[in-house]
Amino acid sequence: MNELGFIPVTLIPVVWIIAAYLLGSIAFGIVVSKLFGLPDPRTVGSGNPGATNVLRSGKKLAAALTLLGDVVKGFLPVWLALQSDMLMWVVAYVSFAVFIGHLYPVFYKFKGGKGVATALGVMLAISPLLALGALLTWVLVFAISRYSSLAAIVAALLAPVYAWVLLSAYKDYFIVVLVMSALLIWRHRTNIQKLIAGTEAGFGKK
Repeated sequence: MNELGFIPVTLIPVVWIIAAYLLGSIAFGIVVSKLFGLPDPRTVGSGNPGATNVLRSGKKLAAALTLLGDVVKGFLPVWLALQSDMLMWVVAYVSFAVFIGHLYPVFYKFKGGKGVATALGVMLAISPLLALGALLTWVLVFAISRYSSLAAIVAALLAPVYAWVLLSAYKDYFIVVLVMSALLIWRHRTNIQKLIAGTEAGFGKK
């Protein structure tokens, strides 16, 4: 049997990857802000359509829903691919596709967020311990510095180290984490410049 329904078996990985990218392209920060009657998060703060910018609107519930949506969209396709016994390379490409969808969404002229929450969702599906390590790193750095961007950068720097320890037997997953971390740092390059110049906006800082 060489077909599954109307989709040839050889094309099933491609369908998974495209579906993951399209799901990743949904910007929950924009969707939630519209539902709550809030300003487009792309017009606030750093212009990033993520939970941090939505939080700057003062609506904690909207920010929490944005965060949850971005995490779940990273988690769901990867978890489903794993539950469907997809080959490791397919799961890896699905992971990368949903993350790239968030960064470069087809629905928003390829201008997306920085990918922190979506990356966390991907890591949660691959390895809960890996996600926990990255999350605790973010929380610790943020609690000390009050800079969301700095917390994300440090977590991205350390995530490949955690992945090497936890996923050394799964090379494809380690590469996914490594590439996501590199892209996360790249997407925060403006924040890095502001942190160095002392002009980065931090929560609770004037």
